[in-house]
Amino acid sequence: MFNIQGFYKIKSIVNCSLYKEKIKTYLLSQSVKGTVIISSEGINGTIAGRKSNVNNCIRFIKDRFSIDTFDSKNSSTCKFLPFYRAKVKIKKEVVPIGLKLKVDAKKKSCYIDPHQWNKLISKKNITLIDVRKPFEHKVGTFKSAVNPKINSFRELPKYFNKLKKNNKVAMFCTGGIRCEKASNFLKQRGFKNVFQLKGGILNYLNKVNINKSLWKGECFVFDNRVSVKHKLSVGSYSMCKGCRMPISVEEKKSSKYKEGISCPYCYNKLTKSQKDRFSMRQKQIIIARKLNKAHIYQKEY
Repeated sequence: MFNIQGFYKIKSIVNCSLYKEKIKTYLLSQSVKGTVIISSEGINGTIAGRKSNVNNCIRFIKDRFSIDTFDSKNSSTCKFLPFYRAKVKIKKEVVPIGLKLKVDAKKKSCYIDPHQWNKLISKKNITLIDVRKPFEHKVGTFKSAVNPKINSFRELPKYFNKLKKNNKVAMFCTGGIRCEKASNFLKQRGFKNVFQLKGGILNYLNKVNINKSLWKGECFVFDNRVSVKHKLSVGSYSMCKGCRMPISVEEKKSSKYKEGISCPYCYNKLTKSQKDRFSMRQKQIIIARKLNKAHIYQKEY
């Protein structure tokens, strides 16, 4: 069984490039895989491996950046390793929105514990916003949540500019980091009543009993689990290798779904040349599976 830990910390970091190789080297030494993003405004990552090794890496990262506790952290288990490699990236922003995060301003955000979230979003005067992308929203969301339907997180400011400043806004995302940026933006624009789900959807699904949950569907995650359910167990979605869209069990029944090639979303968009190429790739993947070997076409999602 593998342990998966997601985390982020909003804090000022200087000379980000100095940490890149040190962290990657340590992850590799512990046989831990996943992605860590470092920026001048903080650190964000999800890593996986044997539990003791993952814990070693968490301690190493905390020590490097003088972190006592993360702003958010979630832990789950999986029978397979959901990442193929270890990656450490340096970014201008911890989440791209085109707005520099004021580190001290994030302390003003109003975090709502998962056990209090249901009460808040059940109020009639709350504007509940799912700040994730449309395909994530489609996999699962809270009832009555509005999705801005944007293709890039950088488009969020345009959507928020349409909201009235006296609105009570409650936001949520996968792990909380996108809401940190979004709530910071709204605070800078003069919004007074901004709330965000502490630890994001993953924290909610992990802590709230399914019988009391207001969550509908599953939660898309950016790794090879594709989606998770309550208690962060692996979900039922697959990933189309033609367009990288999450595919439900029902959608896989479509005649347009061809494993490793296409799905209902991309079947009519792919050229014959692309389908032929993907078909050849899938044959190589099947051969590698039978030989119980890794193949060169392994992808992370």
